[in-house]
Amino acid sequence: MIDAQSVKTSTSVHAADQGIDAGKKIVGRKRSIVSDTLGLLLAVLVTAASVQDSVAGTHLLDQVATVHPGIHKVWVDGGYRQHLVEHAAHLGIDMEIVQRTPGVRGFTPIPKRWAVERTYGRLMFHRRLTRDYEALPARSEAMIHLVMTDLMARRLIGETTISWRDPAKPQKPQITG
Repeated sequence: MIDAQSVKTSTSVHAADQGIDAGKKIVGRKRSIVSDTLGLLLAVLVTAASVQDSVAGTHLLDQVATVHPGIHKVWVDGGYRQHLVEHAAHLGIDMEIVQRTPGVRGFTPIPKRWAVERTYGRLMFHRRLTRDYEALPARSEAMIHLVMTDLMARRLIGETTISWRDPAKPQKPQITG
């Protein structure tokens, strides 16, 4: 699955590396990722928020076709254009645009694409990724890889949630007065 997320940037990010996502009204950067059906990261690209999804998708498809030649099917949302579908077909990848159900308001999980949304949700558990603090887009990509490494290690040891509390000691409420 391919999806993009726009995030705000901190003051340390140069204006040349930022853009405006007009649809979401966010000044910052856009994180575009490719994940598998388990939600594991296959490719990532960080650009200015003004970059169209199809442009970033083209670079991601080229990267995925090179690194993961066994991928033959990709699901995307309605923000990706027809020329990207043609580019995917040229690479030997069947791309399917999954649309939202007409008339449904608010957030609803889209079939076949909820795994990539869950991946973004898990990335947001890490405070360093709630906003883009990195001066260079390559460092932002490295932070995403680092967080995904942490998430995969947690899956291997069976720890499913991130907790800063000691599970052996129950937390007692503090009473002041």
